[in-house]
Amino acid sequence: MKRILSLAVAAVMLPATLAFAQTPGGMKAGIESKDYQWNKMEGKKAEALKLKGNPKEGAESYEVCGGCHLPNGAGRPDGTFPQLAGQHSTVLMKQMADIVEGLRDNPTMYPFAKEALKNPQELANTNAYIQTLCIPPDHGKYEGKDANNQVAKGKELYEKQCKECHGVNGEGNAEKFFPVIAGQHYKYLLRQMTEIRDGKRRNANPDMVKVIKPYTNDQLVAISAYQANLSMPGAMCKAAPAKGKKKK
Repeated sequence: MKRILSLAVAAVMLPATLAFAQTPGGMKAGIESKDYQWNKMEGKKAEALKLKGNPKEGAESYEVCGGCHLPNGAGRPDGTFPQLAGQHSTVLMKQMADIVEGLRDNPTMYPFAKEALKNPQELANTNAYIQTLCIPPDHGKYEGKDANNQVAKGKELYEKQCKECHGVNGEGNAEKFFPVIAGQHYKYLLRQMTEIRDGKRRNANPDMVKVIKPYTNDQLVAISAYQANLSMPGAMCKAAPAKGKKKK
């Protein structure tokens, strides 16, 4: 717990771009290597996946995550931090393991992921707690004047090549480690897909790289707009009560 608190304090006091300019000591070969294996099950990731998490204990360890992803797991609409609430625990564990192993470049997240993987049970607990979070009804969507047109174009593209892996409604697949993309922040989705297409997401699924490689920037905007417009599956948070008129 002391280690978690020290990381939390550092996250609050220092700018994100400077606070955690840390990278793994040994970078593993990513998508650019012929020896790359997208989801090799080994090490503490594999160990954590076998454990049953305790959400009550995970609530305590999640406190450090809430500094960036917010206490309710909603993330940031500006795309800096993704929404965690509603995401498969298998996906969350894989991404943290890939960051620690140097397969995914994320210096901001690296120290947190490294600390979490030191204790697989704590990692399982944290993810178990995230699974109990209700899904916020509001998230970052495409806000251009041509929103309806972009969503319609994105739907056509999504149904042609994306739904086979990510599901008809963007629900992903926990067993195959395919993330939930429905209802994720638009700017985050666009950034990640652009990085995958451009070869900057080193832990990308090779099958997805083949699909997304020919897409133009405009097509990625449309797909992201559509995905963000979908409703994330799971228990939605209750809408905030309407504010009544002030009495004179």
